Amino acid sequence: MKNLFGLKLNDLEEYFISINEKKYKASQVFEWLYHHRIYNIDDFTNIKIDIREKLKSVFTTEMIKIKKFEEGIDVKKYLFELLDGNYVEGVLMHHDYGYSLCVSSEVGCNMGCKFCESGRLKKVRNLEAYEMVEQIILIEDQEKIRIDRVVVMGIGEPFDNYDNVVDFIKIINEPKGLALGARHITVSTCGIVPKILEFANLNLQVNLALSLHAPNDEIRNKIMPINKVYNISQTLAAIKEYLEKNNRRVTIEYVMINMVNDSDDNAYELANILKGMNVYVNLIPYNETNNLGFKKSKRINEFKNILLKCGINTTVRREFGGSISGACGQLRSKEV
Repeated sequence: MKNLFGLKLNDLEEYFISINEKKYKASQVFEWLYHHRIYNIDDFTNIKIDIREKLKSVFTTEMIKIKKFEEGIDVKKYLFELLDGNYVEGVLMHHDYGYSLCVSSEVGCNMGCKFCESGRLKKVRNLEAYEMVEQIILIEDQEKIRIDRVVVMGIGEPFDNYDNVVDFIKIINEPKGLALGARHITVSTCGIVPKILEFANLNLQVNLALSLHAPNDEIRNKIMPINKVYNISQTLAAIKEYLEKNNRRVTIEYVMINMVNDSDDNAYELANILKGMNVYVNLIPYNETNNLGFKKSKRINEFKNILLKCGINTTVRREFGGSISGACGQLRSKEV
């Protein structure tokens, strides 16, 4: 059975048309799910009983579960148990502007980035769209909050699960769904070039982030296997095409790892390859784990100042989760 939380509004409209019902009933279903937060189809009281029975024969509203969470200052990390017993994570962060949620897109990850806990545990499967949507629903319901921004930057490479991630974006962006503005949604990729180009053609107006993490192929090859398939030159060429088609500034994510990618020369190299592009660099203090040998850089401010001096807009990501299992995949790794 299909899960209603994995359907776009037009998918549900097509279903109602297929059973000779008015398509506006799809909007009624969305209103129950996303506005009233009623998840039992029997309780959709403005829809006739016989239609509800048809819905129940085809669709489910079964939910994933919050297995446990860890809490720090302005951050909560959730472990979700999926219906098949697998686990993924979500991270809720409290900012001045409100709440942002980092959602997972896969069970595990095949990208194998050497500094990432998620990559240590290989990919089991893609998440379906409903499993991503329900991460938001469950946390909003439990915390009694409205999530203002969503980043697809948790466990998994979003563009390795392209179709489900695009459906997820359209569902949460739908005004009759979660009504999250496109510019409040960010998708992060490590650089799957064909999917960056495909995504560019959708013109969804969401934010794109590139996990670059190195200024040259020599370093990136060592820490990010994807670079051996799509090198920095190819990846940045795809980003330039995305910029031309969408006119949306791209974030360059750069995790700062001690004595790996944080020298002055690395900063100047990075500034040089990004020169003239409509991007900004987000420097990320490395979140150390017990299973990987990398350490957080001690030179983040020096690195930032060189980039700024070279005319590259640069920020340093506020550190969340240092007192909890904050690294991507770290909470899940305790369960598997």
